[in-house]
Amino acid sequence: MRYFGLTFLTFLTIVSVFSGCHLTEHYSPKESTFLHQLDTGATPWNSVDFNDAEDKFAFAIISDLYGGERARVFEVAVEQLNLLQPEFILSVGDLIDGGTEDRAQLTREWDHFDRRIEKAKAPFFHIGGNHDLTNMVMREVWKERYGPRYYHFLYKNVLFLMLDSEDYNEDRMQEIYHARARAIELLDGPTPELADTSLYFRMEERRTGEINDDQIDFFKGVLERYQDVRWTFLLMHKPVWMREDGHGLQQIEAALGDRSYTVINGHFHSFSHRTFNGRDYMILGTTSGSQNPNDPNSFDHITMVTMTDRPNISHLRLDGILDITGKIPNGGDTLSFQASKGK
Repeated sequence: MRYFGLTFLTFLTIVSVFSGCHLTEHYSPKESTFLHQLDTGATPWNSVDFNDAEDKFAFAIISDLYGGERARVFEVAVEQLNLLQPEFILSVGDLIDGGTEDRAQLTREWDHFDRRIEKAKAPFFHIGGNHDLTNMVMREVWKERYGPRYYHFLYKNVLFLMLDSEDYNEDRMQEIYHARARAIELLDGPTPELADTSLYFRMEERRTGEINDDQIDFFKGVLERYQDVRWTFLLMHKPVWMREDGHGLQQIEAALGDRSYTVINGHFHSFSHRTFNGRDYMILGTTSGSQNPNDPNSFDHITMVTMTDRPNISHLRLDGILDITGKIPNGGDTLSFQASKGK
């Protein structure tokens, strides 16, 4: 190839002389990823120790959609998840409204949720909440669609325990279901204040849920089998770790021993964090569920976890995740993501 009578090699030589650039390419110790042309002297970067460890990965967690889902918020969250590009997405339950034994209605609600989450560009892992597993029929529908109500998996030697906090025996589940239905009738009726005195609001399970012996034994076996993992995450809907009568998390916590772990749940629609025995326990806010306008900790967010030698956890408010144009995607600029702000 010639440029006005010059050979291509001569042309490159002239360019290099007048530009003062070295055309010889030099590799840093990160030979597969970082290429530069500076061979001696000062450099305009302070290190080539890139934060690109082979076992590093990031995942996202969404919180409650129900009760009281607010229109279009979850659709915004899905588009924001696609901007964030997690390797996978986890849940803490309450994905549908539920609360019915009508199979056709349950099919419509689950189909609706699955159509929306399928727009996310990462695998999604289901967990059931009290709205998803309200009665025995809903348990059967869950099993048909998604398999087990509690399970575990490993990813890059990090262990995930996905718990079912609605793990009641059949008789107790029906008692809770009917008490809940009566409480909802009162809330929707002329005297909603009476709901606070109803049987359902006096049930411990309404607040903390329950895990039974079979589930406890299952996870104790998992922990026995996987003792040398990098970290362990426990996800659930209700804070069973608050229950202290033998149907809570205590036996699993004992089986966890001195390993490193993090506990995450939803249900209260209000964000909080506390430390027990040097471990982080988090209750997430909402990802479109109803909010208390008097609670500043009730807000829509996505939780992002970047796993290195330990989890680096950030909670990203939906009103702060902007697209390339500086807007909240999917028309989110017209929505309110925190009721206490009064928008």
